[in-house]
Amino acid sequence: MQLGYFNYPSPVNEPVLSYAPGSPERKALKEALASLKKKTLDIPMYINGKAVRTGKTKSIHPPHETKHVLGQFHIGTKLHVEKAIESALKVRENWSNMTWETRAHIFLKAAELLATKYRFEMNASTMLGQSKNAYQAEIDAACELIDFLRFNVHYLSQIYQQQPISSPGIHNRMEWQGLEGFVLAITPFNFTAIGGNLPASAAMCGNVVVWKPANTQIYSAQLFMRILKEAGLPDGVINIVYTDGPTVGDVCFKHPDFAGVHFTGSTGVFNNMWKQIGENISNYKSYPRIVGETGGKDFVMVHPSADVDTVVTALARGAFEYQGQKCSAASRAYLPSNIAAAVKAKLVKTVQTMKMGTVEDFSNFVNAVIDEKSFNNISKFIATVKKDKQSKILVGGNVNKSNGWFVEPTVVDTKNPKSLTMCEEIFGPVLTIYTYPAAQFEKTLKLLDSTSKYALTGSIISQDRASIELATNVLRHSAGNFYINDKPTGAVVGQQPFGGARGSGTNDKAGSALNLYRWLSARTIKETFNPPTDYKYPFLNEA
Repeated sequence: MQLGYFNYPSPVNEPVLSYAPGSPERKALKEALASLKKKTLDIPMYINGKAVRTGKTKSIHPPHETKHVLGQFHIGTKLHVEKAIESALKVRENWSNMTWETRAHIFLKAAELLATKYRFEMNASTMLGQSKNAYQAEIDAACELIDFLRFNVHYLSQIYQQQPISSPGIHNRMEWQGLEGFVLAITPFNFTAIGGNLPASAAMCGNVVVWKPANTQIYSAQLFMRILKEAGLPDGVINIVYTDGPTVGDVCFKHPDFAGVHFTGSTGVFNNMWKQIGENISNYKSYPRIVGETGGKDFVMVHPSADVDTVVTALARGAFEYQGQKCSAASRAYLPSNIAAAVKAKLVKTVQTMKMGTVEDFSNFVNAVIDEKSFNNISKFIATVKKDKQSKILVGGNVNKSNGWFVEPTVVDTKNPKSLTMCEEIFGPVLTIYTYPAAQFEKTLKLLDSTSKYALTGSIISQDRASIELATNVLRHSAGNFYINDKPTGAVVGQQPFGGARGSGTNDKAGSALNLYRWLSARTIKETFNPPTDYKYPFLNEA
């Protein structure tokens, strides 16, 4: 029963705690880390609200301490995916028909639990399971996920209020309902917030969800699932399964009730998914929504007027925070010849000060890459650079897997703007620099625009306003998130809605209302109060 129109106050971004020495949050986080290290979690899937254990398990190790066991998760099969779909569809009608306020309060409570009761456990889980330092975990696992939940409630309440105009004697209204079927959420390892938002945003809109997180993010994903249950999420609305990608795709993409996929991951995987969906298009009850944020080859374009210290800081943070394992990480930089030597020299010195090691030592800026596959892939890129006569490593370039998957922050200097590491996504702590003639700024903009198939993030650093305007226009299609005098990372919910085009995805802007529209099906209803009783229009009369 609807008893009123309920408005929600405009949210504010969750304050980011500093974890400075002597702070209470630093002490609390250290305690959470120590507590989790003492435990060995047995992690089930959750299907229809029930913990599901298969007996077939895989161990979870911190990427920076591979000999330690955090726990094990139970591996699912095709049958578990099918059960998850069945469970979701059984509750779809009830969930979709639940009053908006009831749904909203579940996610607002989850946000509050994250901000208070579970803040340090969630951050610690992300640090240990995904090898993020304290500050990176705070920004991601706590603040961004809290922001997604609160801001999405706000945006969705605004969408519901969007209504058509009515003529005299007629009332028009728009109903915003969930999709007819289930949504598949496939989430990556690198952001706990993305892992939580992709299933939660679709569910908030009245959809039911099958959620497949990356195996390397299960340690924190399972905690968010438990938080949602504690917040009151009904059984079956979100079902989390631990299977390989081909298994979940084979079942979901062939199901007639498949209504959409919410995806963050590689461009290649997304392309293959789109192909599978296309091959099965005649099987579906409705055309599915395909929403993806994929790869990136993100750039920093530097104008001859740029301040050296600003450039160095943007490159150091943009390329090496979280070991470059961000879709938005700075991976290629274009330096003008007049300041290139100064920037490179200072950048090398800066990188040499970066400590690398475990997350429990808060003085470490750099931790481990996520797993052996990633380690090997990044190592191959570095090996290729070492053989390339047109490229050289200015700093870094060493790797070590004796205790964890460690790759040094690496800066490559190249004379070839189309070299492998200037073009291909690496997803690790490798930055490649190309020096262009200072007089050829505009020409280099066009070179940058044509170099990569991706268009996720990028930045221009300049003290010359005309050059900023020029870059903003020329690079219009090169980056969905464009930054002026800053690093190309660090999008904030509600402030910089995130997403790119070209090979970087469908640009549906998580962190804004735009993403939520994709998980809604609109129905227009017209009611006529005094309907006509004769088919004849006045123009039919001769006189």
